Amino acid sequence: MPIGEITRGTTNTNRLRRIDRFIAALPALRRASDPLVIDLGYGASGVTAFELHQRLSRVRPDVEVIGLEISPDRVRHAQRQLEAIRAGEGAFSPDARVSFALGGFETPLPGGRRATVIRAFNVLRQYDESEVQGAWDLMLARLQPDGVLIEGTCNELGRVASWVQLGTAGPESLTIALRLSEMERPSIVAERLPKALIHRNVPGERIHDLLVELDRAWQHNASLGVYGATQRWIASVDMLAASGWSVQGPRSRRRLGELTVPWAEVAPLER
Repeated sequence: MPIGEITRGTTNTNRLRRIDRFIAALPALRRASDPLVIDLGYGASGVTAFELHQRLSRVRPDVEVIGLEISPDRVRHAQRQLEAIRAGEGAFSPDARVSFALGGFETPLPGGRRATVIRAFNVLRQYDESEVQGAWDLMLARLQPDGVLIEGTCNELGRVASWVQLGTAGPESLTIALRLSEMERPSIVAERLPKALIHRNVPGERIHDLLVELDRAWQHNASLGVYGATQRWIASVDMLAASGWSVQGPRSRRRLGELTVPWAEVAPLER
């Protein structure tokens, strides 16, 4: 039996575009000998799996995407969508290397294959924080040696998102991704933090410190808003780095509204 609980199944076109863009830049995907990517818990429609393939195939034309759901009805619906696409209906390539199967956190794959990337988005929100590590462990066990698990949450339109990047040894970083032009303050992401952090946004926890300092930097650089939200964001992230936070990734990622820091700097404190 698939391991996990059925989600609400909320699915919107382009909802996961920020995450897809991040995955497309992962070195693990670009150098993989078997570029297999899993869309785990895709929801009531297979559209996110089709979009994921479309975006990743621009950098890896041979990428394969498998969508996994624990609901047989959802799998059947996605397979009907796939049949329509194979018949030339819709905006996706008829020969897209996409398929759908029944599965949960155990991530069943045929022939003993392992995944290059597992994307598990908006699937752990309904779980207790104590259950996160077990779900992570199950998915990490199905990765290739240099594989990556991306687990996180976003709002319904995908304009506010955050995710943990994990390797086979465990969590490595936290990324925040925001639509800057509509953002009042960066801490809006607090309501869309990954399950491992969402209840830790309280004084004394490191994720709380990060969001407080990010809001402060955003306010400090308000005058740069006349040059656009992107310039204000870049200056705010630079200010964060100058204060001691280990901001990761190239500056080009900041122009996309992203901020990535090491997991060790935001990990929950022991209780």
